[in-house]
Amino acid sequence: MFVRRKKNRSGSTSVVVADKSSSRFTELHVIGVGTTEDEISQLVNEGKNWIAHYGGQQTISFPDDECEKLRREENSMTEYIVSNIISTSLNSPQRIINKVYDKIGFNIIQDEELRHLVVSRICSPMSKKATVDYLRRHFKEEVSLQKIYRYLDKLYNTQQELVQEISVKHTKGLFGGNLGILFYDVTTLYFETTNKDKLRESGFSKDGKNANSQVVLGLLVSRGGYPLSYSLFNGSQYEGYTMLPIVDDFVQRFNLGNDFVVIADSGLMSAKNVKLLRDGGYKYIIGARIKKESGRIMEKIIATERRCGVFNDIKYPDGDRLIVGYSDERAKKNAFDREQGVERLRKRFSKGTLTKADINKRGYNKFLSVSSGITVSIDEEKIKEDAI
Repeated sequence: MFVRRKKNRSGSTSVVVADKSSSRFTELHVIGVGTTEDEISQLVNEGKNWIAHYGGQQTISFPDDECEKLRREENSMTEYIVSNIISTSLNSPQRIINKVYDKIGFNIIQDEELRHLVVSRICSPMSKKATVDYLRRHFKEEVSLQKIYRYLDKLYNTQQELVQEISVKHTKGLFGGNLGILFYDVTTLYFETTNKDKLRESGFSKDGKNANSQVVLGLLVSRGGYPLSYSLFNGSQYEGYTMLPIVDDFVQRFNLGNDFVVIADSGLMSAKNVKLLRDGGYKYIIGARIKKESGRIMEKIIATERRCGVFNDIKYPDGDRLIVGYSDERAKKNAFDREQGVERLRKRFSKGTLTKADINKRGYNKFLSVSSGITVSIDEEKIKEDAI
């Protein structure tokens, strides 16, 4: 370890403790910034003192001058050991991730930019601009911001398929060659702009940014969250129509057959999706919403035994099965949320007036009953129905 001076653009000088024992220059500790020679000299002395005492008392008092040689050897060995410990702790994440990266098989892609981006994304997920600085400070990798942008275009245009093939092959290997389960879900990614094009459009935003343009992202993953496939859709695309195109494309490209189960949440539950899954020969499990069931099915659900750990099997006319379970904790949470939401409604609409911002059915506004166009009241019957 040694004390290093760095000239700044402002004319001041930064004093840092640095290490180069691993053939790479690494900053270990910033002492301070000085503008005059006296200030800089003081900071240099503080840096030397930091080195001498880093990690606890590293200097030893000896009784006479005959031990000076022993003292120097002791200090030298101490500095060497501490320096190697720090160097190892700083570089361990990179070394570990690099080994995993190679084991998965991504090392057949010869672009080091991909490796740098993967390492930095795992160690410290930040903006692209901040990633440039992170790579320079921690790993001494000089990657320009423009190079990252250009590489992302290259990755999408020429290497997307290869990256996905490597990922799928590795994931299948983890599960003995049989994926077994495919989880599908959808989210939206918005842009800080209202500009639109063929891909970016306004639509239902899961972030509540309905005024911004966005894209719809569909993602297919395996057990454990291992990514398998993704696709981007126009921002105005209804999420219920995104699942089957991705599943079909994935199955055909990787020749999977039908030895797996497609699992999706209730947002993908529709008669059309169920028919397409059945016609495609897929096995599937899709979440259901009680409120959307028919009156006959609803009656059967209400009549089932409500006890934790007990699951009831209800048959649909088309042969599908509805598995109904009950959770005391979820029931208590729903009741609490409902009471809080209704109480806020009572306070907000105590005068029975309605503003333009209130005209929607989101959240607990579904319990509002509008009459004469401008007056509102709390619909107590809807509250009771929701509690069933």
